[in-house]
Amino acid sequence: MLGGLARAGWEVTGEPAEADLLLVNTCGFIEPACKEAVDTILELARVKAERPGVRLVVAGCLVQRYGPELIPDLPEVDLFVGVNDFPALAQILARPPADGAARLSHLAPPYAYGGVEARYPATPRHLAYLKIAEGCGHGCTFCLIPKIRGKLRSRPLKTLVQEAENLAAAGVKELILVAQDTTAYGLDLPGGPGIPALLQELAAIDGFRWIRLLYGHPARITPELLAVMTANYRILPYLDIPIQHGQDEVLRRMGRGYTRRDILDTVARIRKTLPGATLRTTVMVGFPGETEAHFQALADLITEVGFDHLGVFLYSPEAGTPAAAFRPQVPRREARRRARHVKAIQTKIVKARLKSLVGTVAEVLVAGVSPESEFLLTGRLASQAPDIDGQVYITAGTGLVGEIQPVRLTRALAYDLLGEIVEEGEKGNDQAP
Repeated sequence: MLGGLARAGWEVTGEPAEADLLLVNTCGFIEPACKEAVDTILELARVKAERPGVRLVVAGCLVQRYGPELIPDLPEVDLFVGVNDFPALAQILARPPADGAARLSHLAPPYAYGGVEARYPATPRHLAYLKIAEGCGHGCTFCLIPKIRGKLRSRPLKTLVQEAENLAAAGVKELILVAQDTTAYGLDLPGGPGIPALLQELAAIDGFRWIRLLYGHPARITPELLAVMTANYRILPYLDIPIQHGQDEVLRRMGRGYTRRDILDTVARIRKTLPGATLRTTVMVGFPGETEAHFQALADLITEVGFDHLGVFLYSPEAGTPAAAFRPQVPRREARRRARHVKAIQTKIVKARLKSLVGTVAEVLVAGVSPESEFLLTGRLASQAPDIDGQVYITAGTGLVGEIQPVRLTRALAYDLLGEIVEEGEKGNDQAP
C-alpha cells in the first residue's frame, strides 16, 4: 500500500499529527487482534478530530471479515479497503468523497500479486520481507484465513527473483520469506516449482547474507527442502513450524493433518540433516475438548523437543469456523493457566540454551540503537528472527548498523543476550550458532 501511494505522489510520515491521510492496516484473524485494531482506529480518530480535512482509512483483514458491519460502528472512518482492493487505493482516494459517508471497497477478486510490486522501505535498510504467496489451502477448524484471504495463490518464481534482486541491490542483507504457508509455495503453479526451487534461485543472488523462512507447515518439511537448506550457506538453518498441539485427538479435531509421531519424526529429520538448526513453533491451549491429559501430552512434547523459540496462544472461538461449535469449551481461566505453564516450561529451555552460549563468539546482525538506552546497540543472531525472538544487547565495541559482526556473548538474560563487539585483530573463543 505504501509503495503504491508513494508512486502516486504521497509522502510517508510516521507522525499522525503531520499526516493528511491516516492509514490503518488491520488483522482480523482472532477477536483480540480485531479489538487491538479498533483501539488503534479510535486513537487515530481523535487525531483526525483535531485536524479538519484529514482522512482516516482502514484496510486489511478486519474489513474483509466484517465489511458493511463496520460502517455504522466506526463513523469516523472515511474509507474501508479489503485485502484484495489495496492496489487501487491511490485511485480510490483520488475520487470525490461520497457525501461524507464512509465508503467500502472489499469486493475485488482475489489479488494474485503477479508482478513486481512498488515498495516503500518500512523496514530498516538491511532487512526486507518477501511475500511469496497469498491465501491458504488448509482446512484447520479454528482458522478464518482461507475465508478472509482465499485459496493459495503463489507468486510467479521469476517475479519473486526479480523483486529479490531489486532488494539485494538496495542493500538488503537479510531476506525473510513469508506467506500463510511458505512451504506450500508453488503447489498451485504449472509445473509446481516448490519452495526448494525458489530458495535455490534466491540463494544465488549476490548481496544477501541471510535468507530466513517463516510460517512453514510441519507436514511439508521435506527431504528436498532440507537438502537445499544444507547446500546453501545463505539459507539460515532456521525453521518456523507451528505445530499447534502435541496430542493426536486434539490435532485431529483441529484438522491439522498430522500426528504427534509425525512431529517427532520431522524434528528428528531436521536435526539429523541440519545439526544445530533453530526450531521455532507456535502452540494453542484451551482448544474445545482439550482435557488435562491432552494438555499434559502437549507439555511433554514441548519438553521432549526443546524448541528454541515458542509462542503460545489461547484458543479464540471465531464465528464462521467449525471449532466455534465444538464442545466442551475450555474455561478461559483454565486456558490461561495452561498458557502460563507452557511459558514456564519454555523459559527454562531458553534460559539453559542461552546460558550455554555465554563465552562464545557469534555473528550478529547489528540492528540499531536500543529503545531502552541510547548507549546500547541491539542485534540478532542467525537463530533470532526480528520482533518474534530474542535479541543481543551490544554493550561495548564499534557496531556498524546493518552489518554482520563478531560479538562475544557475555551474559544470558531471560530471552536475550548481552555481548561485546570483537574488534579487528582480537581473538575470540568458540563460534556460536
